[in-house]
Amino acid sequence: MRNVIFDLGGVVLEWSPDRILESYYEDPQMRAIMKTALFLHPDWLQLDRGTLTEAEVLVRLADRTHRPPPELEGLLEAVRASLHAKSATVALLTRLHERRVPLYCLSNMSSEMYRYLRQRHSFWSVFQGIVISGELQIMKPEREIFEYLLQRFGLTAADCVFIDDSTANIEAARALGIQALWFQNAGQCEIDLERLLN
Repeated sequence: MRNVIFDLGGVVLEWSPDRILESYYEDPQMRAIMKTALFLHPDWLQLDRGTLTEAEVLVRLADRTHRPPPELEGLLEAVRASLHAKSATVALLTRLHERRVPLYCLSNMSSEMYRYLRQRHSFWSVFQGIVISGELQIMKPEREIFEYLLQRFGLTAADCVFIDDSTANIEAARALGIQALWFQNAGQCEIDLERLLN
């Protein structure tokens, strides 16, 4: 039985910056400005890497956009609130766990967001190991974070399947000899995964 490694955002959790911005700003121009200033800015990657805190990101975002701090704090709250569990993927995780398939988690995420999500969701117990970029200051698609997961939990690359919605992360895993599946939806994922597990 292969070890199966799941990404979080876009796979286990909903992740759509466009929908977050649409729910928060009525003005399309403001949505475009904030998408560039926050989600597409290098600061967002540094937040996931753990080299900037949420507070630091908000200060820098305010400097860039000249928007009031309460507005930007509310936007970050909207980001948190948007991270709903994808019920079909959680059901897949549960089925795999019940079959005793070893499950792991590898995600680019700030440690602050991870702590929030640990309190909000109950699916964490299915994972035998969890690696979060913000706790290590390395992140996908960097080779080091995959190597850390394998070494930390005593896994062999050829015995693992990695599931992610990012093609760059998929290619990085395959370069290390890890089987990898590009996630589109839970149904497709389960079909592709069964071919490898059986």
